[in-house]
Amino acid sequence: MTSEIIYKYLSNEASEQEVQTLFEWIDAAEENKKHFIALKKTWALTALSEDVSKELTPVISIKPKKKSVQYLKYAAVFLVLFGLGKLALDFSQKTKSASKEIVLEWADGRSEYITKNNQTKVVNDKGDLIAKKFTNHIIYFGKVQDQEVVYNTLKVPYGKKFTLTLSDGTVVSLNSGTTLRYPEQFGINGKRAVYLTGEAFFEVAKDKKHPFVVNANKVDIEVLGTKFNISAYPENPSVNSTLVEGSIKMYEVENKLNAILLTPNQMATWNNKSKKITTKAVDPTFYSAWTKGELAFKDTPFSTIAKIIQRTYDVEIINENTVLAKQNFTGSIKISESSVENILELLKRDTPFNYSIKENTITITNLP
Repeated sequence: MTSEIIYKYLSNEASEQEVQTLFEWIDAAEENKKHFIALKKTWALTALSEDVSKELTPVISIKPKKKSVQYLKYAAVFLVLFGLGKLALDFSQKTKSASKEIVLEWADGRSEYITKNNQTKVVNDKGDLIAKKFTNHIIYFGKVQDQEVVYNTLKVPYGKKFTLTLSDGTVVSLNSGTTLRYPEQFGINGKRAVYLTGEAFFEVAKDKKHPFVVNANKVDIEVLGTKFNISAYPENPSVNSTLVEGSIKMYEVENKLNAILLTPNQMATWNNKSKKITTKAVDPTFYSAWTKGELAFKDTPFSTIAKIIQRTYDVEIINENTVLAKQNFTGSIKISESSVENILELLKRDTPFNYSIKENTITITNLP
């Protein structure tokens, strides 16, 4: 009988009396609370699989009831965030129109915007092809003598992503708010070194004679040929590197003996304060979901989610809601099918709050 009431509640079909009975049962024992959470997870995942082929709608659609607002804390334990693609909102359009452009800074000091209209070829003084530029991708070619290696810098603003194919064939996907400094063409000897601030996914071309090194903050990540993700945003107190394929070594720049070797399905974390490197087993697809146009969260604090939303949609979020600040969420968002307002409205279903939007600044407040 209790399970039946839970499912009716999750489907917004329970009466006020049934809701009151359910919440009294949840508060009666810790085991009851665990049972409720387990059934809620099952219900949410089932709803998600059933709706995949249908028009996109919220997976969880809990409507606050007058007598049950205080019990919504249970609903925040598990949230599947799913895009509401059919809602075309003015806020998304304003954000898009105000977004900044991707900037390519050449080694000789020139700067240019990467736009839809600058699909060109780049050649050197001899007429040799150096690169092909496309709207969302630059492909580099060739090698040079070591003394001729020069570095370009690509800056990807909030709200955008970009892909680079380096001259050795390595493919780098750059997330929003990321800067990568890289050789226009790699040298014929030595290591292949690039410098990252932000987040990128690397598919490194194999070359045993020339190790590939990514400098991220105060650590280097060295590989021969592999697939891995690095998150090294300057506002975060750590650098995370998650390995999908192959092997990588993370070590402190100033103390190369402070190092650790990763195997697939592991993540290494460098802590800026303690200068320690720790590892843990993870599902790497979770950390590379952004490369496929998704945002994935797993028991993630709202403060972290807010930062990700800010970078992805090029907005500013000011959270003054004390309850929301303490909540963790699990789920995924399809970026192309969701706007910031979609996400906020879905979050409100589990943790009620008010919000206001002024230009590209969102202020979240407590309910009256």
